[in-house]
Amino acid sequence: MTDTPTKAYQVLARKYRPETFADLVGQDAMVRTLKNAFEADRIAQAFIMTGIRGTGKTTTARIIAKGMNCIGPDGTGGPTTEPCGQCEHCLAIMEGRHVDVMEMDAASRTGVNDIREIIDSVRYRAASARYKIYIIDEVHMLSTSAFNALLKTLEEPPEHVKFIFATTEIRKVPVTVLSRCQRFDLRRIEPEDMIALLNKIAQAEGAQIAQDALALITRAAEGSARDATSLLDQAISHGAGETTAEQVRAMLGLADRGRVLDLTDMILRGDAAGALAELGGQYAEGADPLAILRDLAEITHWVSVVKITPDAAADPTVSPDERARGLQMAEALPMRVLTRMWQMLLKSLEEVSVAPNTMMAAEMAIIRLTHVADLPSPEDLIRRLQSAPPPPPPGSNGTGVSASTDPGAAQAPQPPSGAYISAPRSTGGAAPTTALAQDLDAALARYPTFDHVIELIRSNRDVKLLVEVENGIRLVSYQPGRIEFTPTDQAPTDLAQRLGASLQRWTGNRWAISVVSDGQAPTIAEIRDAAELALRAQALEHPTVRAVLEHFPKATITRIETPEQLAAQVETEALPEVEDEWDPFEED
Repeated sequence: MTDTPTKAYQVLARKYRPETFADLVGQDAMVRTLKNAFEADRIAQAFIMTGIRGTGKTTTARIIAKGMNCIGPDGTGGPTTEPCGQCEHCLAIMEGRHVDVMEMDAASRTGVNDIREIIDSVRYRAASARYKIYIIDEVHMLSTSAFNALLKTLEEPPEHVKFIFATTEIRKVPVTVLSRCQRFDLRRIEPEDMIALLNKIAQAEGAQIAQDALALITRAAEGSARDATSLLDQAISHGAGETTAEQVRAMLGLADRGRVLDLTDMILRGDAAGALAELGGQYAEGADPLAILRDLAEITHWVSVVKITPDAAADPTVSPDERARGLQMAEALPMRVLTRMWQMLLKSLEEVSVAPNTMMAAEMAIIRLTHVADLPSPEDLIRRLQSAPPPPPPGSNGTGVSASTDPGAAQAPQPPSGAYISAPRSTGGAAPTTALAQDLDAALARYPTFDHVIELIRSNRDVKLLVEVENGIRLVSYQPGRIEFTPTDQAPTDLAQRLGASLQRWTGNRWAISVVSDGQAPTIAEIRDAAELALRAQALEHPTVRAVLEHFPKATITRIETPEQLAAQVETEALPEVEDEWDPFEED
């Protein structure tokens, strides 16, 4: 006696695959267009379905094929958007054995020879059905030659031939192919529709699963029905009874959403120790460090969107407690804090994904985030700088009295940094005034020429100011502490003010910067460029260079080295001479 073979288990993604247009979820616009086309007998010769994974592209292609070839239970029906599912054609197409409906995977059959087989077969009428239908999945994988070979047949196919393409990379499909097809973009399935679909399948399977668990599955599926049903299948097996959100979270390797919100609060408070402890606790319970950071980024993005659009908080995949905390965060946190946290999390995700130890990298990311949390905003920094007193001049103790190296010497009061000195009317104050003027002259004597000012800017590494001075100042006159110049067209309008403020900050003395209109002197950059241009012109007149340029017209001079520069380079690189070098073979 032989055992009767039991029916093999079928996964939920295949068991509950839509069989009619009415079963398609979240694709109302496409269904409406196809129904109107079938009713008006305006069926295109080629369709192309595009969308993310698991939205029903291949399923829709099969439903269209069934609708075109359905003859109804009585065998007299015509093309319809509601195939009966009972006639021989519907059953054969559903089981994938119809001789006139050929499915081809372009990922494995990419060459022109595969397309040539289709071209050679389209001339023959369908064996039993109304239309001969070619379904090509992942059509973007076809080679360029294969696409070109298909164009003529695709544009003018026989009346009995229809093409249906499916692809996830619509941008890789040539425009010449797209222009010959009727295109349908399958949308991501909305969370409300996805939860309703999962509830329907769970009830049909007699499974008990919590609503917050379904919300977790919906969020993880990212709009893909196949992903959602596959996860539901796994969750039902994992729960072995009533499946809870904790079980689904453990199955997906996710952290508790509430605990991730707690971690976000600790980071924004700057509590590094508490944040590290919370990260370690979630890691010990099985959460992936990369997933935790990804959840932090997701919460940061969600709170930012809620701050701009409060209606975004009404997400069916978010629990009421999370919604309340998100609204509270959105109201309390400024946008600059959220955008800064978002940028840092993106960088941290890159680092953690390539780090040899993901937990260590995640901990360093949390430490950075908590230390940045208490940094002042740009507005606070500007306010502090504006309210801070100016720095005291060199040699001052900050009280306006100069420091003396002689302990017994009397200390004379000095004017504030940058104050102008004028002679008093009383002759009795001439000596102190003269001493102050001499001190000021001595402090500025370190900058006898304008070149010394340029070197001062360069030594303080103010590259922006250095470039603006070299390109924007035509010097009229210079004395230590006083500069007169004519600005060029490239010079910023506030160059004089910023130059004076920088020199005062670096020297401790006020500089008088004046702008006049009669300066004709070249700028430092023009002098430097003129010397280089003269050297280049001299090089172009050299017979050897001219001969090279005649033979190679597109050649350019990239660098010029003078004999003096070459000699200096050789002298620098040369080894030092040894006067009395010992020769082991020399006889005494």
